[in-house]
This record gives sequence, C-alpha cells and structure tokens, in this order.
Amino acid sequence: MNGPWYWCLIHSEVEPEAGCPNDRRLGPYDTAEEAAEAPARARARTEQMEREDQREREWGKGWDNGDR
Repeated sequence: MNGPWYWCLIHSEVEPEAGCPNDRRLGPYDTAEEAAEAPARARARTEQMEREDQREREWGKGWDNGDR
C-alpha cells in the first residue's frame, strides 16, 4: 500500500490517509515505518525543547548576587 501514512493519537497505530481526522494524528509520512516512529520522534523533540527551556530559565541566575 502506498502512503501517505499517519500515526493516530486516538488508536495508537499507523493508518492510511483515509483514517481519523488530521487533528487526531501525526503526519503525513511517506512510509508506514516512518509513521510508526512518530511518537518516539515527538517525545525526543519535546524533551529537547524542555531542556532548552530549562537552560533559558537558569541563564543568568546568580548574577544579581555578585556571583560573576
């Protein structure tokens, strides 16, 4: 079967274009394998963004206490 393929957030499975509405899935992806990896990629991106946000929140802390 040809793509596009999606990861359904409701059913936690790969589905073809004729699946659930787009607001309930990740994609489109060219292959079913790429769609199956979507949750892991999304998790990794979220973790990276959280680390970057934490670095920004901590940036400059201690400067107002004379810790230069």
